[in-house]
Amino acid sequence: MKITQISVFLENRKGRLFEICSLLGQAGINIRALTIAETETFGVLRMVVDKPAEAIDLFRKNNITANQTEVVAVEVPDSPGGLAQVLGILRDHNVNVEYMYGFVEKQSEKALLVFRFDNPEQAHQVLAKSGLSVVDEKGIQGL
Repeated sequence: MKITQISVFLENRKGRLFEICSLLGQAGINIRALTIAETETFGVLRMVVDKPAEAIDLFRKNNITANQTEVVAVEVPDSPGGLAQVLGILRDHNVNVEYMYGFVEKQSEKALLVFRFDNPEQAHQVLAKSGLSVVDEKGIQGL
């Protein structure tokens, strides 16, 4: 079960992030998780939204460079060592984490993390066999 992450390429200038978030808000698209990587001249806004297809269409109509990537959202025990436990399982099965970031969930005592793996199919199999819960697109929409 993979979910869609949207990456938006932004000029590093005052107000640009506001413009992107305002567009999404006006369209009724809710951001569920996000992270920004930046340099002096540009940034990459990675986000998970409740309506990814609508967000991509909105960005294209507004000449905003964006692309889609498949990522995996995993429920992680929200306790000291919870993340280390999951990372240990991945390490033991030779699954490489390219990057990850936190996620908002209101329905559980668990934390949600978004992972980008070099081999998402292998990662999903390992996580499922380990009894960890992976959230799908419908789960994202329900948050």
